[in-house]
Formats: sequence, structure tokens, C-alpha cells
Amino acid sequence: MQRRHFLQSTAATTAAALMLPGLSQAQPGSPAGTWPAKPLRIIVPFTPGGTTDLVARLVGTELGKSLGQPVIVENKPGAGTVIGVDYVSKQPADGYTLVCVANSFTANKTLVKNLPYDTTRDLKPVALMGLSEHVLATHPGSGLKTLADLRSRAKARPGELSYASFGNGTSAHLSGALLCQEMGIDMVHIPYKGQGPALADLLGGQVDVMFGNWPEFRGHVQSGKLVALGMATRQRSQFAPQVPTLAEQGVALESNSWQGLLAPGATPDALVQRINAAVVKALAEPAVVDAFARGGIVSQAGTAQQFAAFVTSEIAKYEAIIRRANITLG
Repeated sequence: MQRRHFLQSTAATTAAALMLPGLSQAQPGSPAGTWPAKPLRIIVPFTPGGTTDLVARLVGTELGKSLGQPVIVENKPGAGTVIGVDYVSKQPADGYTLVCVANSFTANKTLVKNLPYDTTRDLKPVALMGLSEHVLATHPGSGLKTLADLRSRAKARPGELSYASFGNGTSAHLSGALLCQEMGIDMVHIPYKGQGPALADLLGGQVDVMFGNWPEFRGHVQSGKLVALGMATRQRSQFAPQVPTLAEQGVALESNSWQGLLAPGATPDALVQRINAAVVKALAEPAVVDAFARGGIVSQAGTAQQFAAFVTSEIAKYEAIIRRANITLG
């Protein structure tokens, strides 16, 4: 289960981090001493318009104001994020090119054979930024109201119910597989190329259930076009306190979509700490706080070391799900 122990840094901590020894007094020509001396780039390995793209652009805008240099967001989608991540893994380790990744980065280590980069060697965690909680939802025509209803139906009709996902290896796919494992049921996985088309078919009743980002599902649940079977959170969500958790219904399963920044693997630790401090400061800016609140995104401010530990735990979590369910691409 995901562990979210990323405490909001205080202003004093942020200021201290920005003045870490060796940064403000660094020798001319060193990456930390001259950084940032030109525009930064954040590569988003997804198409424009999704939550990861939104978070990257929100934080990037505030980073630019704080650092005094433009932050340019570029979309490089393809191959389940492998193209964009690989591109950044091969860039100079000077703090000018970062990649905004999501859950798929940690799942791909197990799921994708012959990755063109080494997940732990060629990329270095910089900062976790945001998290969108997942809801398990169905369409009204299914007749399902609770997790118990889903269990009973699936037990009575093995292999007949279906669950949609954003695509093979995505958090929605792996959480659906984990749900089946935890409940001892068999459902058919239907992958889509993104949350949009999957949600459209869920609304239309072409698929039975789906884990999805609460921000995009909220309006449909509130209007009655979807039925929320449960939030995949430890405790009731601040954004959906009326919806019971899956844990309350007997399945302690957490599912979400998170966004974090990585740098090329050889980036100096001192520079990573400076970028992290700038990101933490950006996350505390009113414009980002307000946008996250409106969008149902939970801010995740913390150190680079905390994010590195989180990435390690996510890799292990997804490896266990993938191997247990014998999930492969294709």
C-alpha cells in the first residue's frame, strides 16, 4: 500500500534548503554555482491535457517565477511513457531537463522488457508533487451499489464482469488486478488509450467498473451518471467524504495517480536538493494550492530522499501485483 509520509515543508526549511552549503558559494562553472543560467525544460511523457500535464505546468509556472528563468513544458508521449523518460535519462545531468512521471514509471521496471534505461541508475528522484485519489465506479445500469454487490455478482458469474483502465500497466489496470486478487474474483481487463475513452465507455455501460481519478469522476458521480462503489483511500477523502472507502467495506486497497519529477541519474545531489526546495516552494504558492484544491489533487511536498523511498516502495508494490497476476504487455 502506498505510504504518503510527505510533510509540507515550512518556509524556514525551504529557505535553508535554497541556501545549502556549496550552492550559493559554489565555484563558477559548477552546475550548482551557475544554475539556473538558462531556461529549464520539464518533459511530460503523456499527451497534453491530463493530470500529469496539468501538474507539470502549474508547478513549472511557479518555478519559473521563483528561479528567474522560464520553465518550458514539452510533451513527448509514446510507448507507455518510455520514450519521454528515455529521452531525459540521456540528457546532461545539469538540472536543466527534468521529466514529470506517474505510476507507470515504477510499473514499467517490471512490466516492460528491455527498457532502454535503467530505472534506478539513469533517473534520480527529485520531488513528488501531486496525487489524485481513485474511486471505483460503475454505471447505474449495472445495478451495483456496494463492493459487496460487486463481489456477489463476480462470484456468481466468473469472468463475465469487466473492468476498464487507462491502458496496460497503468495504475487503473494494476489496481483492478489487485482488487481481483484481494476479493478472489475474476474480471476481464479492458485497456483503453487513456482515461477519457475508458470513462466514456463506462458511462455508456460498455464496461462494468473502473478505477479512475476522482477529479474527472466527481461530476458524473454527483449527477448520478456513475455510482461510486468506494474510494481507494486509507481514510475518507477530503474531496469525497460522503463516499465510503474500500477499506470500510473489507478490502484495504489504495489506488491513485501520482506525479513526480526525475532528473538524469548523474545529477549532483546538491543540485537535486536545490531543485527540490524550489519545487516545495512552488507547491506552497497560492496559485498552485488553489488549483490543486479545485482539481481534487492532494499536494505531496517532501524531500528528494522521501520521494526516492516512495519510488522504491512503488516499484516493489507493482512488481508483486504484476507477477502474481502474470500481467504482460500485448
